[in-house]
Amino acid sequence: MTAARALGLGRTTAYALARDGAFPCRVMRVGAVYRVPTADLLAVLGLHPACT
Repeated sequence: MTAARALGLGRTTAYALARDGAFPCRVMRVGAVYRVPTADLLAVLGLHPACT
């Protein structure tokens, strides 16, 4: 849901897109839970993680 909120998507839309493979970034299914890698979400948002 955090990724969905960051992309301006509602809960129902986000889950439908993830289920259909149409979410704007990579989504991994871990058991019954969907996970979005942080780096992928940042890339879609046009943000880049700070180099340390």
